[in-house]
Amino acid sequence: MQLTLFYGPQTCATVPYIALTEAGAGFDVRNINSRSGQNRSPEFLALNPKHKVPVLVIDGEPLTENVAIQIWIARQFPHAKLLPADPKEEIKAVSLMSWCASGIHPHLTPNVRPQNSCDLPGSEERVKRVANQQLFEDFALADKLLAGREWLCAHFTAVDAYFFWCFKRALSFKLDLKEFGNCAAHYKRMLERPSVQKLLAHEKAVMAQFAR
Repeated sequence: MQLTLFYGPQTCATVPYIALTEAGAGFDVRNINSRSGQNRSPEFLALNPKHKVPVLVIDGEPLTENVAIQIWIARQFPHAKLLPADPKEEIKAVSLMSWCASGIHPHLTPNVRPQNSCDLPGSEERVKRVANQQLFEDFALADKLLAGREWLCAHFTAVDAYFFWCFKRALSFKLDLKEFGNCAAHYKRMLERPSVQKLLAHEKAVMAQFAR
């Protein structure tokens, strides 16, 4: 099986990178620089007309959308236990990943592109403020879910990889997240995982390359 992950530094393509590494999967990485427009090149748009990463190309066939990619990886590499084995717990995990994708993620985006939410001149800071109020509500809920436990499910799963990216991205915006102690502890646990250390090393190298 030939796997190629189309990845962008600091993006949610972080999530399948971690999952594939946790699974012990062999995969190639194609680094996409959205700032230079690579995500809108004819080559990339042929894989994903939505011009987004991640894209996981599986034997030549592109798979998009993080939740679908995570489920595919978990099913293809069951030994990694990236989703709970119990069907009831598995669907709860999928629900949490969907929340990361459709709930938390959209509240992060205005910190980068507030103009996508409102084109009124001078509205950028207001857009960010409203989005971050919603983001903090998300983290307050996650903090409760993590109370007294290490992972969002009974053991480490793909859900943790997704939430890790969400919290990491929020930290990159210099937001004051000190009230979310359980989320911060989860983040620190994630930093200790070899898969995350590999991801961070790759991210650092790619960002240095793109900065040239």
